[in-house]
Parts: sequence; C-alpha cells; structure tokens
Amino acid sequence: MSASQPDHYAILGILRDATQEEIKRAYLDAAQRLHPDKNVAPGETELFLGVQQAYEVLSNPKRRSQYDATLPPETTVPNKFIRHELLYSRPSLVQIKEDQLLYVLLEIEPAQKQSGSLPAPPLNICLVLDRSTSMQGEKMDILKSTAVQLMRNMRPQDVLSIVAFSDRAEVIVPASISLDRRRQENNIQMMHASGGTEIYQGLEAGMNEIRRSLDPSRVNHIILLTDGETYGDEQACLKLAEQASAQNVGITGMGIGSEWNDIFLDALASKTGGASMYISDPKDIERFLVEKFKALTNTYADEILLEFNAREHVRVNLAFRLQPEGGQVETTTPMRLGPILRETPLHVLLELAVGPEALTDSDVLLLDGYLKASVVAQPLPVPPVRLRLTRNVLQNPSADPPPTKVLKALSRLTLYRMQERAQAAAGEGRYDVAARHLQNLATHLLSQGENGIAKTALLEAQSLENRRAWSESGSKDIKYKTRALLLSGGREK
Repeated sequence: MSASQPDHYAILGILRDATQEEIKRAYLDAAQRLHPDKNVAPGETELFLGVQQAYEVLSNPKRRSQYDATLPPETTVPNKFIRHELLYSRPSLVQIKEDQLLYVLLEIEPAQKQSGSLPAPPLNICLVLDRSTSMQGEKMDILKSTAVQLMRNMRPQDVLSIVAFSDRAEVIVPASISLDRRRQENNIQMMHASGGTEIYQGLEAGMNEIRRSLDPSRVNHIILLTDGETYGDEQACLKLAEQASAQNVGITGMGIGSEWNDIFLDALASKTGGASMYISDPKDIERFLVEKFKALTNTYADEILLEFNAREHVRVNLAFRLQPEGGQVETTTPMRLGPILRETPLHVLLELAVGPEALTDSDVLLLDGYLKASVVAQPLPVPPVRLRLTRNVLQNPSADPPPTKVLKALSRLTLYRMQERAQAAAGEGRYDVAARHLQNLATHLLSQGENGIAKTALLEAQSLENRRAWSESGSKDIKYKTRALLLSGGREK
C-alpha cells in the first residue's frame, strides 16, 4: 500500500478479517454519522466520500482481494484513541478435571493523556420525570428547582428536553437549542403530581425528543427519574431500551425512596451500557442530577462494545463494571461495557469458567474478540482493538499472587455477591438464611473498616429474623452501598 493509498479498513473502523456483514454494518453506521444531508461541518463531505469508496472496494469480494494484495503485513500498531490493559487473577491455568474460575480486570482509557484538554462534547439530554401522585410535595418541589437550574446551566450548543409522565406523558420542554427560557421555566413550575406510574409512556416520549436532535457528535442520553413501580409495560420498556442502544442513546435510571423496582431499572439501563442509581433522600435529587450532567459533559467515549466469539467449554459467568458507574453488564455479545470519561478510565471485571475440556494444549484461547469505541469528538469510526484472552496451562498451580488491583476488586465483589445471596434467600422466603448472609457480610465489612454499612447489614439481619421482612429501605440500602464500594474502590462515605 502506497503512502497515498487510503486504508479502507481504518476508514470503516473494522479489522482486516471482518465479515461481509460487519463491513455492511460499519458502512451504514459511518454513513449515518457523515451523510451530507445531516452534517455540514467542514471536511465531513470528503470523509463521507471516503467511506463510500471504502465500502465499494471491500463489499466486492474480487476488488477486496485485489486491494488486500497491496497491503503490507498487518502489524500491531497502538490504537490512536483508546488504550487497554488486562490483569489476570492467576498467571496460568492448571490441568485438572473440574471447572476453574479465572477473573480478568479490563481497564480501558483514552490513548492520549491530553484528552482532558479536548472541548467538552455537546449534549442532547432528555429528562424523563415521574410526576405521579406519589411525587407530590417535597420531591416535586426539588425536582422542579433542579430542572430549572440544569436548564440555566446548559451551554449554547447543548440540547435539553424535559418529559413529565404519569399514566400519560407530556413534553414540558421540547428538544431545541434556541429556548425561550422564561417560558420553559414557567412550564416546569406548572408541573403537578397526579395519576399512576407508566414508565413506557415517559420513555417513548423521551426517545422521540432525543431523536429530534440525534447526532453522533453529541452525547445522546435519557435520564429517567421515578419513585414507583411501573405495571405491565416492563417488556415494552426493555425493547425500547434496545432500540435506544442501537441508536447509541444511553439511559440512566434514578430511583427515589424505596418503592421502585431496582431489578427492572438495572435491566433497563444495562441494555444501553448505563446504570441505575438509588436516591434515598429527596434532598439528594439535585446532587445526583448535577453530578450526572457533569459526567456526561466529561464523556470521551460514550460507548465501548466488546464483540466476541464464544469459545467451546469457556463461559463468561459475570461482567461487572467497577467504574465510572458501577453495575452489572449483560454477558451476551456484544457486551455494552459503558462509557469512558476523560479523567476516569473504564474498569470491567470478567469472571470466566474454564472447563477441563478446553485445556488440550499448553496455551488456551479463552476469548477472541475486539473492542469498539464510539469517541464523541471523532467523526470517522474508531479502528477496533483486537482482544484475545489467553493463559498458559501447567501441571501445577503457580505460587504467584494476583495483582493488587485484581485482589481489591475481588474483595469488594465478594461483598456485593454476599448481599445478592441475602436478597435471593429473602425473595424465596428463607429469611433465616438471608439473615446469616447479612451477618457474614457485616463481619467482612467490619474487617475492612466499613463500619457504617456493617451496622446497616446487622440491622437488616435483625429485621429479617424478627419481622420476616426488610426494613422500608433496607434492601436498596444494602445493594447500593455495597455497589458503591465497588465503584469507589474505597470506603463508602
């Protein structure tokens, strides 16, 4: 390949061994991002023509073969946009006749340290706010004042829309850059609580507003805030979240108080690589929303995908994001790992179960795939990063200890899984078993200096033993406080 010849694979953001389906999908994604009808930025028309040319060559098997013959041997060139590191819980696997667990800590960060000096990306945010009857009073007052504050803090290039919902949805502030601020603030102040809770109504209206200003160069995100459970429309909500994810729209779920369904909100957000958050006190609504807006403004890559081929006799049991927002990740391919912030890398802990049938050679390939990043400031697709998880296979276990980072992550993941076992036992009516899990959790927390959460765990254990039920907010207190330990890697304040 001559110096003047374009790299068609890099232009489409694919590997050289990409399938025809992957080539087509990459072209459609790039064309949507760069089409002249949607983008008038200087130079983007030329980029679009380059994408078209790359697709015309690579989608034709004969032309692709001729082009490939001109390419130099593929070398491992560092990705210009993201850098990753893999840390394993053990240096090798052992030749034994049972499954072995292997933990892999995947760390992904911007390749250039000066990413922090890049201009903050423009936002396209929709607040989807529950205004059902249970939100009346202090919660609604704080919500209104916070929404007004956020709107006043938006930059000229940002788009903010606000949807209020109960058993129907209403667009309070439509998606627009040029806002009549006084009129919109009046609309916010006129919101009042009434009706039931149907989250799908709010999400659908929120997605419609996001689509009005949908732009790959923006951070496109829905923030759903509710204090109650939705009834009967959960599957419709999850399907809508999948559609949002396909359009690179993230969802964050925020639950106020103790009556909302955290399992559902977790599932909803994780469909897009997002997370759910627990607001125990209405007075904290402002802090949570302001912090979320700040994080969105600091986005470097708004989505990292891990696409992989499943290996025979190797299972991905668990994927858990430790930062920037703690939460479980769906283990099906592609895994939506979440965002990278400019100053906060993405850390994900994987748990692999390796069967003895996989250990036929001295080296075993556990996972073969690639990382795909959506970098907000980059108009062209970012070249993927090949990811291959491998380990040596030995007759005897190694005496080398795991890296400190992996040990710390595993220690805190253990705490989170102990509360999961307590939740599951209580859900099955085995309250004595759940109480014992919480007592064990408290012991481990105390040994790590987490006295506040340990006290909460002991109080909940007592409640389960005496009342056969959690306290009003106990289940969520335990879940989200232990999750916060994972997220911070340190003491929960």
